[in-house]
Amino acid sequence: MSDSIKHECGIAMVRLRKPMSYYIEKYGSPTYPVSKMYILMEKQRNRGQDGVGIANIKINQKPGLRYISRYRSVGHEPIKWIFEKIGRKYKKAKKEGGDLYYDEDWMREHCAFSGEVWLGHLRYGTHGKNSVENCHPFLRQNNWRSRNLVVAGNFNMTNVDELFDILVNLGQHPKEKVDTVTVMEKIGHFLDEENNDIFKKYKDKYTNAEITELIESELDLLKVLKRACKDFDGGYVMGGMVGHGDAFVARDPSGIRPAYYYADDEVIVVASEKPAIKTAFDVEYNEIREIKPGHALIVKKNGEYGEHQFIQPLEKKSCSFERIYFSRGTDPDIYNERKKLGKLLIPQILKSINFDLKNTVFSYIPNTAETAFLGMIQGVEDYLTAKQREIFIDAKPHVGNLEDHLAFRPRVEKIVIKDAKLRTFITDDEHRDEMVAHVYDTTYEVIKKGVDTLVIVDDSIVRGTTLEKSILTMLGRLQPKKIVIVSSAPQIRFPDCYGIDMSKINEFVAFRAMTALLKENDMEFKLDEVREKCQNALNNKEAVNYVNELYDLFTYDEISTKIAEIVKPKGLDIEIEVIYQTVDNLHKACPNHEGDWYFTGNFPTVGGVRVANQAFVNYMEGKMVRAY
Repeated sequence: MSDSIKHECGIAMVRLRKPMSYYIEKYGSPTYPVSKMYILMEKQRNRGQDGVGIANIKINQKPGLRYISRYRSVGHEPIKWIFEKIGRKYKKAKKEGGDLYYDEDWMREHCAFSGEVWLGHLRYGTHGKNSVENCHPFLRQNNWRSRNLVVAGNFNMTNVDELFDILVNLGQHPKEKVDTVTVMEKIGHFLDEENNDIFKKYKDKYTNAEITELIESELDLLKVLKRACKDFDGGYVMGGMVGHGDAFVARDPSGIRPAYYYADDEVIVVASEKPAIKTAFDVEYNEIREIKPGHALIVKKNGEYGEHQFIQPLEKKSCSFERIYFSRGTDPDIYNERKKLGKLLIPQILKSINFDLKNTVFSYIPNTAETAFLGMIQGVEDYLTAKQREIFIDAKPHVGNLEDHLAFRPRVEKIVIKDAKLRTFITDDEHRDEMVAHVYDTTYEVIKKGVDTLVIVDDSIVRGTTLEKSILTMLGRLQPKKIVIVSSAPQIRFPDCYGIDMSKINEFVAFRAMTALLKENDMEFKLDEVREKCQNALNNKEAVNYVNELYDLFTYDEISTKIAEIVKPKGLDIEIEVIYQTVDNLHKACPNHEGDWYFTGNFPTVGGVRVANQAFVNYMEGKMVRAY
């Protein structure tokens, strides 16, 4: 993705199902869970660049001893920092304890992060300051173990104001109006009520100490989640640990955010991506299961677990951007889907180059587009094979030497190279354009000047800024006859409100193209008409996305053509064409992940539709703010 956007957070959970002494004896060290958490988080570091956090709970820790440990960091290499810090605690324990280092009870008393339940988080903040206070896991503390709550998640709520008001009406006084606080406090409120209900049930029959044990064995996390999550509108995967050892991971009813788990007699593990589990635990992919939409994986203090429905599932609309860009491409399903996305673009590409493969060079940018590029080249080769079949088997007329036809291969070159080190220093809009112009380097003397067409595959084109300010200017120096930019994703037309940092509709080049077409065709009055409809929908809580009425005024190709005009740098005397994946082909490539609201405006929740209308109203009123 040449346009940098921040995106979805990642979570990791490990729950040991046997006493620590088992792992010490089998694996020769008490560091087994630490090493597994480190791998899980390193293999998901693509999901977090702003900060990292980790928390650990020791089950059945003696009174007077700490049983919850937590570290968070927003440093340069936060994963390394956190695990080196934990590692120093283990080294100190080994030095001080000697052989006692291998004794479970001694370690629990003398070394932090030596418990059975682990929860990690990788933060990619969509808004807010990048401070350690913004890093998950969040901790809600109490002197009763079963009232302590640790929460970390990959989520954005569209109805934070409503959730805030609910908390106030419950009698709480939230310290901030942000979804992390409201989610934590809402779950915490019903966790408190569950504790109170069980206490009342036994208060006349047992001592308080006995009731504490009964609460910890009977506490019903499913009941807590049913009550707490019923008002949530958004995409979410929320992981939580209760102080006495119960744990959960809950997924939104549309399955927008991803969550996978693996369980055996030793361990239960949850992560946002399957490859992380595969690598950390060396299990087969078919042993890794997806948490179903509207369901929560709940693990009891005693190690029993199950997947339970806590809210009515809706039509599954899992995020297709996961498949196109965000997740690691080592997942076999994602790898094949990305290849298919590239292959499905072949008819449009062949038409664009007038079927002149001899004078066409294929490449890609950035590295994450490589898999779609491989699929595209495979599609070109399939086309060539079909043409060769026509010549040699079907004996159809042809032009040129037979040997040349037989030997011909697509021309593939590494044209663009990204200097990733430079981007980390782009910190403000004022200096962004200057820095962006130097982020990429190019390979010279592989293009026949004025003859070759250059086809470059990208994951997606969001804002078009990097194309205009850097890439096309740089490619223009190669002096090809034509440049074709191919997006393996469809046109991004709407903001995301479920965890990806795409919140302002006017920033999307597709939106700018559509409004430019309105102006060219003397149809700007449509903007005011749609604004009025959007405002009425907001006032009346009507779940209709009226912005689509504007896009429907033009064809897909008309908007793509206008985008090519917008991103073409001034003074560049080379033909530019932009080709986008179609939504139909996206669904063909990713049939089980049809969350496409950023392309189509078909938001899976009422709050998403409200965000689309609000984003447009903000644009019309000149408010450059998030719509949620």
